[in-house]
Amino acid sequence: MFRIRRIYDDTLPRDREVISQVQAILRSRFAGLDERDVAKLPLQLSDPMKYRFKSILFVAEGQRGDVKGFALLQHAPDVGFCYLDYISTEANRPGRGVGGALYDRVREEAEALSGPGLFFECLPDDPLLCKSEAELAQSRKRLRFYEQYGARPIINTTYETPFRPEDDCPPYLVFDPLGKDTALSAALLRGIIRAIITRKYGSSCPPGYIDMVVSSVTDDPVRLRPPRYTRTRPAAPVRATRSIEKRIALVVNDKHEIHHVHERGYVEAPVRIERILEGIKNLDLFERIKPRHFPEKHIKAVHDTRYVEYFKRVCSLLKPGKSIYPYVFPIRNTARPPKEMPVRAGYYCIDTFTPLNRNAYMAAKRAVDCTLTAAEAILEGYRLAYALVRPPGHHAERNAFGGFCYFNSAAVAGHFLSIYGRLAILDIDYHHGNGTQEIFYERPDVLTISIHGHPRFAYPYFNGFPDERGEGTGKGYNVNYALPEKVSKAVYAQTLDKAMKRIIRFRPRFLIVAFGLDTARGDPTGTWNLSTKDFYANGRSIGSLRLPTIIVQEGGYRTRSLGTNAAQFFLGLWEGSNGIPRRQGRL
Repeated sequence: MFRIRRIYDDTLPRDREVISQVQAILRSRFAGLDERDVAKLPLQLSDPMKYRFKSILFVAEGQRGDVKGFALLQHAPDVGFCYLDYISTEANRPGRGVGGALYDRVREEAEALSGPGLFFECLPDDPLLCKSEAELAQSRKRLRFYEQYGARPIINTTYETPFRPEDDCPPYLVFDPLGKDTALSAALLRGIIRAIITRKYGSSCPPGYIDMVVSSVTDDPVRLRPPRYTRTRPAAPVRATRSIEKRIALVVNDKHEIHHVHERGYVEAPVRIERILEGIKNLDLFERIKPRHFPEKHIKAVHDTRYVEYFKRVCSLLKPGKSIYPYVFPIRNTARPPKEMPVRAGYYCIDTFTPLNRNAYMAAKRAVDCTLTAAEAILEGYRLAYALVRPPGHHAERNAFGGFCYFNSAAVAGHFLSIYGRLAILDIDYHHGNGTQEIFYERPDVLTISIHGHPRFAYPYFNGFPDERGEGTGKGYNVNYALPEKVSKAVYAQTLDKAMKRIIRFRPRFLIVAFGLDTARGDPTGTWNLSTKDFYANGRSIGSLRLPTIIVQEGGYRTRSLGTNAAQFFLGLWEGSNGIPRRQGRL
């Protein structure tokens, strides 16, 4: 078994190891390759302008992270074409479908980049050009494979001319039209050939060689060699692949239902998750991942240990079906907190409507597990992950719970990821993410942004003002957009655009979105009226950042519209992240 995924750079340790394995395959499968060409691979990915190609690396990975094959695609946006530089499987092992899966992924990417087709080199199957019987046999296999897709050598040019007369097996230039019937013009091919030879072989070419090959292109339209190994048939269409960077990892809190408070009017109910799942089930975008268990140390990295221990203990002491609500709120004295567990609830809580019960700790801990599982999915190669959890978390501060929140799942995941690079946390819940702000208020490596109802009328009332910008080294890294009770769609869109620009300036490695659906029209806890179209547009805007992104479910309590709004948000997010043009009349 294997999976296909794209490697964007060598920032993460796992990706550095994968790139190292790719380099080992290059050395073993391409014996004549200059070591400098092998060594430059990480720089090709991180600094595309240096080599005048945007390098796109796909790998086929086994379950243990072992690389079974790879493909390196080069995109020249200035000329408008894609060139497959290398495609190979492990040495001394049959492909077992790896080569075909990688080539399908490359074709799909080339089509998405809107060029005329896909170009690549292949050693010749002509004895007049190649003396080695072994090479000829291998070339016949390769060209037979490519012919199945409609890819054939371009003929009637001097591309196969070796640099030196004594050189053997000069390559063909092969063209895959990607299932299209569009003719390739001579003028376009001349520009493509000049770019390929100059950028790939410029330092090795003898004087006049490039002009000689370019001027040999005279057929207009360009001609391909007639099929030699397969019957004449239409070129194979591009097939959609399930490369994991195009999937959204979905992690659902499988223990959320145990936290079910039956008091009348308690809107944070299990039905919220059911409605969202029902709404997104028909989107072929998600890959369900089972939540993993993580040690409590990750929670204690952002929450006060005394609070965590209190929360766990008081929940374990409560009888099933019994809830306690804070009712006494002493001025906090860290040296002398209340002794009795029920009384102490007010010491750690910020409101009177967030209960403690026997299962609250277990449900909140599992929500954190889900969000950390989503974070690990991002580290493993997914570009988008969704932690569909309850109870929510963004109101939970370092040493306090409230607003239905006990542990700040987004903050825990943020701290977990911060060792790999800077990150931004964007809170688009109707209510201010006071807990996230408080936890990261003095940190310059985490940018926290919240778009919310102004605290003069919206919970949590005491936080979320625009002048709260961070402290110490964190000053300037907390941004609050506090909006009025009634907000037009244009104003909201303009505010989100400001947040996007601030995130771009920060240049984070990761993005976490605290996702509230309570900004929707008719939500019982909010006053705004965002529609399905707005959720699509918001998702698309966030996706267009093209960052590895975790969506963490927060609020949203109008159950009738939860599923539809969530589905449109994720559709927009996925399309924006993958650069899919918005189709007119979609909504």
